[in-house]
Amino acid sequence: MKYKLIALDVDGTLINDDHELTPRVKQAVTAAAAAGSEIVLCTGRGSASALSVLAQLGLSGTVITHNGASIVDGESREILQESPIGADEIDRYLALCRERGIHFDLNTAFDIYVEQLNDQTASMYARMLSEPILRSREDRYPERTVKISLFAPKEDLDELEGHWQEWQHELQTIRSGDYFIDLQHREASKGTALKQWAEKRGIPREQVLAIGNYFNDVGMLEYAGYGVAMDNSPPEVKAVADAVTASNNEDGVALVLEACLAGVSTISR
Repeated sequence: MKYKLIALDVDGTLINDDHELTPRVKQAVTAAAAAGSEIVLCTGRGSASALSVLAQLGLSGTVITHNGASIVDGESREILQESPIGADEIDRYLALCRERGIHFDLNTAFDIYVEQLNDQTASMYARMLSEPILRSREDRYPERTVKISLFAPKEDLDELEGHWQEWQHELQTIRSGDYFIDLQHREASKGTALKQWAEKRGIPREQVLAIGNYFNDVGMLEYAGYGVAMDNSPPEVKAVADAVTASNNEDGVALVLEACLAGVSTISR
């Protein structure tokens, strides 16, 4: 296997739009692991959710979570690295969310805190294999918060991003899906975390494969020796990738890994 480290995004990449890990994708990922590749989930999800997906694959190992704001050892659940944000950096973002009725959550490496839940948001967390903890607005912010996630209709978030263009930002704002915006440390990214992990493992960039589908994946696609975008990616994401595979509903990840295992340099769609 040419690639010693394989970084896989989860939503929109590894799993399909029904939030399923298909048998073909699972088979390809486990075959790549058996061939000697280290599989690292590199996701915007929290650590508990990412480790649940890793368990579905029948694998253990390291996960890069919260868009690179935390790196966690799957077996010991030790937080190997994290990029917390300060309470003074959070206030005005949450004030604007409350004013506009935009749902948000506060994330530590393993836990998710929310001020309210309804049927729609509860269903969203269930799909993400997450169990949010209810908190009061008057409570102190959770210690070692690494990310704030906003969840709202696409048009509401589009308008919010337009409004934010006038701001001087203390935090990085990144679109992680049509219905999600993540706020995190300005230096945290999937690309930075993947680079740090590869260097720690002594794996050269040329032996790193990354597969993703959205704007929060751009950094890791650019860093990897071979970066592959899903067909369901926005055009801007495809533009930075070395190749484009089939969509997440067409087992695109499996196509890439099967080609690599066969020693084929191009993806057959």
